[in-house]
Amino acid sequence: MPARAMWKGVIRFGSISVPIKFYAGVSDRKVHFRLLHRADHAPVQQKMVHPDTGQPVASDEVRRGYEIEPGEMILLDDADLKVLEPPDSREISITRFVRPEQISHQWFDRPYYLGPDGKNEVYAAFVLALREQRLAGVARWTMRKKAYFGALNAASGYLKMMTLRHADDIVDVSDLQAPQSRELTRPELRMAQQLVEALEDKFDPQAFKDDYTERVRALVMTKARGETPSFPKAELRPSPVISLADMLKQSIKNAHEEKRKIARA
Repeated sequence: MPARAMWKGVIRFGSISVPIKFYAGVSDRKVHFRLLHRADHAPVQQKMVHPDTGQPVASDEVRRGYEIEPGEMILLDDADLKVLEPPDSREISITRFVRPEQISHQWFDRPYYLGPDGKNEVYAAFVLALREQRLAGVARWTMRKKAYFGALNAASGYLKMMTLRHADDIVDVSDLQAPQSRELTRPELRMAQQLVEALEDKFDPQAFKDDYTERVRALVMTKARGETPSFPKAELRPSPVISLADMLKQSIKNAHEEKRKIARA
């Protein structure tokens, strides 16, 4: 089934305009449950209730409040927030081009594909230029009354937009507790390097599956067939206390054995 565009816009930089369509770069495959009443399995409903009386509160009787001090609320109306919304626009403005490695993965939020809106030679030229020059465009735009900024790259013949988090969302490493450890011996450091080298391989995203989701779906189908599910019993093995050097040696051995198994498969 072909992907459906979720939004349309125009990329602008200088005097260049590139009409595009926005497509989701990821999909939600999580298992979603309904909440049911235990006795008759009727779907339950969630309602807003007054904390003191327990009586339902209608939506038109609800106001937003921001707590600036414990127990002190500042009330806000929809009209107050409406004037703060960014103006509607279909324009994606490219403010500059940077090297992709300058943008840490810590800033990455959500990926989107940007396909051409109709036949467009400028789109193809833009994709080729980004790919050949290995650059990312820093973009700003408004989509569905929310302001975004992101990094625009070329990927697999398409434009790909990664929305970026804002600076206030990023935790600075200086806020973390500094790692504490004794100084490693040269043999320990060398064995740690050997372990990394033994596990070095190409990234294969197909090797990473959401096993929990698959098991939940299999459980649902088992119950739907009227069968009794069986669950393997987990074994808890105590971890022996060993030295760092012995642990690294064993890990290197295991890594080499695993690679040999994969090679024989």
